[in-house]
This record gives sequence, C-alpha cells and structure tokens, in this order.
Amino acid sequence: MLVESASASTTVSSPLLTLIPPAFVVLAVALLMPLLPRRLGHGLGVLATGGVAVWSYLVPAGTYLPVTFLGFDAVLFNVDAFSRLMGIIFGLIACAAVLYSYSSAASNRQTAYALGYVGTSLGAVFAGDWLTLIFFWELMAVTSTLLVWDYGGEAVRAGFRYAIYHALGGSLFMAAIVWQYVEVGSFLFSAAEGIVPGIPAALAAVGIGVNVGFVGLHAWLPDTYPRPHIAASVFLSVYTTKTGVYGMARAFPDGHLLIAYMGAAMAMVGVVYALLQNDMRRLLAYHIQSQVGYMVAGVGIGTALATAGAFAHVFNHILYKALLFMTAGVVVGRVDEENLKYLGNLRGALPLTALAFTIAALSISGFPGFNGFVSKGMITAAAHHEHLDGVYYILLAAGVGTFMSFIKFGYYAFFRDADRSWPSVERAANGQVVAMLGVAGLCVLFGLFPDLLFGILPGDAHDAHPFTTSHIGEGLVLALLGVVGFAVLKKPLSKIGGAVPDVDSLLNPAAFYTTRTLVRGVTDLFAAVDRVVAGGSYAVAGAVSNPYPALRRTASAFSRDGADDIGPGSLRATIATSILLVVLVLAAALVGLLG
Repeated sequence: MLVESASASTTVSSPLLTLIPPAFVVLAVALLMPLLPRRLGHGLGVLATGGVAVWSYLVPAGTYLPVTFLGFDAVLFNVDAFSRLMGIIFGLIACAAVLYSYSSAASNRQTAYALGYVGTSLGAVFAGDWLTLIFFWELMAVTSTLLVWDYGGEAVRAGFRYAIYHALGGSLFMAAIVWQYVEVGSFLFSAAEGIVPGIPAALAAVGIGVNVGFVGLHAWLPDTYPRPHIAASVFLSVYTTKTGVYGMARAFPDGHLLIAYMGAAMAMVGVVYALLQNDMRRLLAYHIQSQVGYMVAGVGIGTALATAGAFAHVFNHILYKALLFMTAGVVVGRVDEENLKYLGNLRGALPLTALAFTIAALSISGFPGFNGFVSKGMITAAAHHEHLDGVYYILLAAGVGTFMSFIKFGYYAFFRDADRSWPSVERAANGQVVAMLGVAGLCVLFGLFPDLLFGILPGDAHDAHPFTTSHIGEGLVLALLGVVGFAVLKKPLSKIGGAVPDVDSLLNPAAFYTTRTLVRGVTDLFAAVDRVVAGGSYAVAGAVSNPYPALRRTASAFSRDGADDIGPGSLRATIATSILLVVLVLAAALVGLLG
C-alpha cells in the first residue's frame, strides 16, 4: 500500500536510497561505538553523519517508505523540502561535532550517546506521520538526557530537570496527536493540514513550546547546556530546539499570530538574559532561546517568505551556534575557566579560536556578509510586509542586544588586555581547528552567496533580497547601536556577579512546595483512612470473637430487662431456625443479584 507523501511529488526513488532510513545508519554506528577503538569509532561517526548530509542532498523529493507501525499506516521516512534541509544540516554539523569530540578527548561512550541523539533527531525530521514523529521525539529526549548524564556531577541534577521538562512537553504533544487521530482518522501528515484547530492545536503548541524554549518554559535550557562535557554541549545546542521548530512548522503550516508574537518575546527575553550572564556557555544557551525565537516568529507569520526565512535561520543558526560552543569549549578545555570576568587576552594564546569566534559572533549578530544577516533579514522583512510592527521592532531590538552580547563575550574572553596572562596555554587541537574553521568557512560562504542556500529552502525565497541598500544599512545601524550600547552599559554589566534570577527562581520553589503539600496531603489522608479502616476492622473482629458485650449494650439500649441474661449459652437456636435464617440470607442475596 502506498501512502501519499507530504511532498508535492510522489516519486519513489531507487531502492538503494530507500532501503535503510539514514537515522538507522547513525543509530547502528552509535550502538557499535562502545565496542570499537576510539579512532575507528569516531571515524565511522564522521563517515555516517557526513553520508547523511550527502544522502539528504541527493535523494529525490517525494521519496518515502510506507510501513505499518503499531497497527497503523505510517511513513518511516519522507523527503520533502523541510526534511531535506534538516537532514543536510543535521548530518553536516554532526560530522564536524564528532571530529571536534574526538579532538576534545570525548569518550566513545559519550560520542555514542551523541550519535544516538543525532539518529533519533533524524528519525523525527524524516518522519512522514505524527506517530513516527512522536516516537522518535520521545527517543530524542531519552538519548539527549543520557548524553547530559554521562558527564556526572552537576550534569546529573540538570539532566533530571531536563528529562522532567521534556517528558511533560512530550506528553502534551502526544495528547495533541492522539486527538488529531480521533478527529481525522489518520496519523499521516497528508491527512490534514497540520494539527486540527482548538484544544489539539493548543496542546501541540505548548508541548512543542517546551522544546523550542517558549518564555516561561525555557529554564531547562540555560540550566542544562553549560553542565556536560564541552563536546556534548556542541551536540545539545543543535538538535532539540531545531527539531522543535520543525515540529512547529508541521503543526502550524499556515502560521498563527500568537506564535509569531511568542517568537518575538523569546528573541527579546533570551537576549536580555544573555547580556546579563558571565558564564560563557550559559550566555550561549540563552542565545539559543533568542535565536530560536526568530525561527518561531517566522513560522508564526506563516507566509512563504517567512517560512523560507525561518528554515534559512535554522540552517544558519546551527552553523554559528555550534561554532560558538566549539570556541567556548576550547577556552574551557585550555584554561579551565568559564567565567568571563576571569578571562581576557586569549587572542594571542588561541589565535585561530579567536578568529573562529569572531566569524561566529558576526554571523549570529547579523552583520552584513555573514549568514545570520541573510536569514534574520528574511524574517524581519516578512514581519514588515505583513504589517506586524510589534514583531518587527522587537526582533530589531533583539538584534541590537545580540551585538552587545557578543561584543561583551569577545571583549572579555579574547581582546581585553587583562592583568592575567596565559603563557602556557596549549593551542586548540588540530581536529578542533579543522572543525571550527570548516564551519566558520560555511558561515562566510552562505553569507556571501545566499543563493546556495535558497535552492534547498522550503517556502519561497524569491522575495529575499539581502543585499539591498536599506537592508545593509539596517545591519550596520544595528551594529553601531550594539557598540554604543555596550560602551554605555559596560560598567553596570561588569558589576553583575553570579547567576541572574530567571523564571526558575519562582517555578522551582512553587514546584517544590506544591509537590510537598500534595505528598503530605495524600499521606495524611491515607493515614486517616487507614486508622478508620483499622479501627473498624478491630471492632468487627472483636465483636465476632466475643459478641456478648455488644449484644448486651444493644439490648440495654432498648430495655434493661434481660440484658444481663445475655451470655454464653443464651443465644441458642433450633436447627429449623438456623435453616430459615440461611434461606433468608441466600434469598436476599439472590434478589440483589437479579435486581
């Protein structure tokens, strides 16, 4: 039985390309890695993930694999413009991240967990139906949690919290999908345009909102990503949130105004909190929320240009965000310090790392000539065309904050002439340099030649004109405002120490006391019921074993006469009386059953 593809094309490609879904190849390597020598295992990881990127680019649109899953019609993998782009960038960045992991002394076990995370993410984005998507979505939460836990220490607590958030989000998303099946009678994407409106759409938005970091549901992100091994952070920065954007686009193909404004809020809240951070990876984690906000805004706007911009930003963001975590990881690995206040003057000790950071910082900030400039401009232009002035100006303000954040990061980590010098700092390992400069080169390539990306985007990029005078002027003005803003706020920002309170400062105590109250209430209720039942049971047992005191009390309640005569031997009955009583009891039971 053939299942209609979500793509406009229905061409089935050659068996060579459809025999084994790419996710399964990566998962197989993940299972083998702990059994292999370290170099061989990581080499296979590079080949498998790089192969996924090439496969995703070459496989014809419309390729799909219909299966029966749990008794339902499903599409194990489906290739359209959305899944193709996700497969290309997921495979490409995983290839660089595995090389970086090998050069960062990551163990085979850690990289195996990371490849499991990559494989389950690929399974989700290549799914052609909601059932397969949620199956891999939940596996993705498991594999990413294992990747966090593998490092031990503080990462274990953060991993538990991460797991709880994603379990709740996944449950809401699953409820939306079940409701979807009840409404349309199929799990296939082709059965309906997105998630049906109403309660299912609301459940899906909140459930997916956990993964993308909706405001109020984002606290897991800055809490988790700075905790594990530096190479694990590179993987974590890519897959969960971007798979969430993909799911949001599938669920809301025509967009939604509330989602657009939530995306704008994410962009602004994330950048404000990032600016207040001194921990490098925590700052970068808040910028994940901020940059994903642009993508969510694009999905919410819902026009062809906005959709193309959202997924262009998915592609570009994965490149520069992974690069930023790589550069931060080199700093942490070489000087064993994450706090920007205690860094400085590293440009001489780590020149290539400083160069890679500069390219990534200009890319994420949207400076002309770098890839973030192109995709950010597509989203803001779409908001402007749709007269969504609130979204448009919030995104521009977030752009200024992004410039300020990375001026701060670069200044304190690499370019400040600090009193502390680093005479014995080792340069980045060769594999780290290759991975960083390779990704940095792509940031520049897609910034200067955006048509290379436009050809694989969903939506319509024909209205994107990144190098107009007005757009270039806008990028330069935002950069200038960022420089001025940092100069004005540099001294107040330098006085901020420690973690800045976020929504978790309210949610954590609320969750703790609510849970404690609930547990104590249930425990006290159980104890009260237990006392009543136990007391009643003892009373019944006592009355059965020695009924005479109870009978005397009952008799004395009606008359004092004869109550004292009740005792052993005084309750005798004839055989006929006993039979009559038994017959009456059985008759009453029979009437009750028949009634």
